[in-house]
Amino acid sequence: MRLKYAFINQLSADYSVRRLCLTLKVHASGYYAWLAEPNSARAKDDQRLLSLIKHSWLESGGVYGYRKIHDDLRELGEQCGRHRVARLMRQEGLRSQTGYRRRPGRYGGKPPAASPNHLERRFNVTEPNKVWVTDITYIRTYEGWLFLAVVLDLFSRQVIGWSMKPQMTSDLAIDALLMAVWRRKPKQEVMIHSDQGSQFSSGDWQSFLKANNLLGSMSRRGNCHDNAVAESFFQLLKRERIRRKIYSTRQDARADVFDYIEMFYNPKRRHGFNNQLSPIEFEKRYFQSLESV
Repeated sequence: MRLKYAFINQLSADYSVRRLCLTLKVHASGYYAWLAEPNSARAKDDQRLLSLIKHSWLESGGVYGYRKIHDDLRELGEQCGRHRVARLMRQEGLRSQTGYRRRPGRYGGKPPAASPNHLERRFNVTEPNKVWVTDITYIRTYEGWLFLAVVLDLFSRQVIGWSMKPQMTSDLAIDALLMAVWRRKPKQEVMIHSDQGSQFSSGDWQSFLKANNLLGSMSRRGNCHDNAVAESFFQLLKRERIRRKIYSTRQDARADVFDYIEMFYNPKRRHGFNNQLSPIEFEKRYFQSLESV
């Protein structure tokens, strides 16, 4: 029987334990009891691995699931399978945090000015500062709503500009775009895509675009999929950080959102679009590849 357990042990990195137990006609409970023996080398190694898993999970703010934690462990040189990481996390009660209600709908009415949809859902961009996307969301506090505007570069999904205010005005959107322009200092025309909200169709917004060599692009009315990347970022923010909480003050919310964007999302959070690299690391490697040519 112990030989069968040892065989399951060897293959558990690549196959599910349940399937292996069924194939070898042994009970999974017996296998786990064998692993938990005081002198079991596997049990000792599980404890060592679990400490690394907890460190990665805590450093992500409780956001990472077993796939991203497995990537972290592989970077550290650990030779372990995803199924093993998932099993240890499940036994310890560690899981990625989820949950936040959808935001309310847009205000109706025809915008005073609308730009054509130049982007047309071409979200895959091959270099930085070609196409930016922007959007606005809300955050609940006991003082009232706090509105957040962000600007993302489609190349790396990095948040390059953001602004937070108690009112959803055109200044909110312009300040976020101003930060993006100041940070990136693009030398060529950049497309900036948004929805048809009043903040993005105001005269001040249009004037800012012209003054900074930016080409406006807008989603079709009522079609959130035309700005899916910005929408996806807000879903991540709310699922991974804000969840169902209500902040005591707007300042508390500002501090937490700042920490998520600048201390976690941009420099650390692995992004599937970036081959599991953070937005900053993805851009860093892009520029290094140009220097080596």
